[in-house]
Amino acid sequence: MERRSLLKNAGLAGVLAAGIAPAVHAQATIRWRLASSFPKSLDTIYGAAEVFSQNVKAMTGGKFEISVHAAGELMPAFGVVDGVQQGSVEACHTVPYYFFGKDETFAIGAAIPFGLNSRQMSAWMFEGNGLKLMREFYAKYNMINFPGGNTGSQMGGWFRKELKSVADVKGLKFRIGGFAGRIIERMGGVPQNIPGGEIYPALEKGTIDAAEWVGPYDDQKLGFHKVAPFYYYPGWWEGGPEVDFFINQKAYDALPAEYKAIIANASGYAHVDMQAKYDARNPVALKQLVGSGAKLRPFPNDLMTEAFKISQQVYDELSAKNESWKKIYADYAKFRADQNLWFRFTEATFDRFMQAQKL
Repeated sequence: MERRSLLKNAGLAGVLAAGIAPAVHAQATIRWRLASSFPKSLDTIYGAAEVFSQNVKAMTGGKFEISVHAAGELMPAFGVVDGVQQGSVEACHTVPYYFFGKDETFAIGAAIPFGLNSRQMSAWMFEGNGLKLMREFYAKYNMINFPGGNTGSQMGGWFRKELKSVADVKGLKFRIGGFAGRIIERMGGVPQNIPGGEIYPALEKGTIDAAEWVGPYDDQKLGFHKVAPFYYYPGWWEGGPEVDFFINQKAYDALPAEYKAIIANASGYAHVDMQAKYDARNPVALKQLVGSGAKLRPFPNDLMTEAFKISQQVYDELSAKNESWKKIYADYAKFRADQNLWFRFTEATFDRFMQAQKL
């Protein structure tokens, strides 16, 4: 079998297992730099970039090396898209919704309130029109995206005081990632967009009243339970947030075909690997957090209802004024409706039954 054919048809695991480095002997060594939006201490979300880099190197026999740099090493956490767009670095690993200030459409590429869950998001990207539509949009920023992880549905965050109704959101200084801050703001809250590594001191000093990050495993590492006892769920703004690798278009176009295929396979592996780690580690961490005094609370129903209502209003407003949003959200929303109809009869019913059993 020819090497090119094998790489096209075999998954990452198969290529690695076979010990094959396709056509690397003729290639000069390529060295890229990748800027992450995350601190090294978060081995799940930051670690996905390292998993990606290690597999690229392995599959090219060491001929293609991508050094991974934590937030702040080469540029600020929220400066990585500018870095890729301008060619300061060849790649970055980040959550697209961080950059909704450039264009709200970035948020659709990660997560929007009451959007797709992680499986649905991957389905939209790989089998729906998601990847095609988002790449058309990102091309305006001189970069191409590859899905590079998902956390799964997130927790709603840590609060100093208990929330008894939607009225308690008024005046609340809440660290919340990306686009969801727009919804919190309309509910009377004061959203704060703070990088992961800076959340704890802000919460500890009282600069903010509440903060969300991902879920139990990361939250335990960051120590939020020590300064804010109430742990709310669900993270209705992040039902399945996708993390992406953004690659400078010129740098990507310069790669040989084999290396482009390796990029796709290595990012796909990292995409699955990240959520597998979160799903495996979150249950244990949640038990430990509760054992340490964390007080689990569901968001009040009136808060959820109001947040959903405002979200739909915001989406309608954006569709009226932002052509990129309108085009992509229309496809996304149709896909979401079909997915939720399907999941209603299968996943949701099965999950509800199993969660009611004594296991």
